[in-house]
Amino acid sequence: MQSRRNKARSTLISETISRIIKEGSIAALATLIEGATDVGTKLLIEDSGSQTTTVGSLGFEALDEAVIQHAAIFLDSREETRVFQLKEFAPALTEYSDIQILFERIQREPRLVICGAGHVGASLAKLASQMGYHATLIDDRAEFVTRQRFSEPGIELVSADNWADAVRAAVGNGHGVCVAIVTRGHSEDEQCLRAIITTEADYIGLIGSKRRTNIVLQRLRENGAEEEKLQKVHAPIGLDIGAVTPEEVALAIMAEIVSVRRGGKGGSLSEWRRTDKPRGTA
Repeated sequence: MQSRRNKARSTLISETISRIIKEGSIAALATLIEGATDVGTKLLIEDSGSQTTTVGSLGFEALDEAVIQHAAIFLDSREETRVFQLKEFAPALTEYSDIQILFERIQREPRLVICGAGHVGASLAKLASQMGYHATLIDDRAEFVTRQRFSEPGIELVSADNWADAVRAAVGNGHGVCVAIVTRGHSEDEQCLRAIITTEADYIGLIGSKRRTNIVLQRLRENGAEEEKLQKVHAPIGLDIGAVTPEEVALAIMAEIVSVRRGGKGGSLSEWRRTDKPRGTA
């Protein structure tokens, strides 16, 4: 009876993981790996933003509750996997303190939607593909999105009859999706940004000078876009690395996207050497 129940739970967890990945949602999978008789049991915690739902159980209600609470912290950390001893986050559960639990982040492969297949967009798509992202490259000029220009299998090419429709279809609800708007003009930028500003995209970046990006943002503001959403747009796009060439600009954009996804600070790792004086110095 117990074996049949465990098998049913495993099937349900697998089915739920498939749905989560298909929908672009996020979840944490907790697995008992040491210190318990029921090693291998799993608890899936799905975070839909507005609520948390679970599938499976680690065998004890108190243990499940502690793991569910810690799953939110784990997901916020942006880590892919990590092993915890229960006493690290639930010291009150002394009877289970030596239990070890593997936390795994469940999320579809990172996706980058790129609006504009000019020099920067092309370089960005190729770099993102090399970094393991599924890149969708959109342009309203069919000759700019051909397999002759992009042979990489990780790059999806979209010839847009209408910018807004094409971008909206590619981004969906935005979960697990980063968007880089690098088109050739104000009008195209505005169409793309307007189409996705209400989504839950992980990252939205807009290329251009401060003046150009401010013009686009102000137009959306005047047409009713929420200020909270506009404040999340990275405009101008990318980290300040002094980029000049299209390839360097693409690198600056990907650096910022990685920083946002992983919770990085975007600074120099060696900065401490210049701000902290060695002992014994004046």
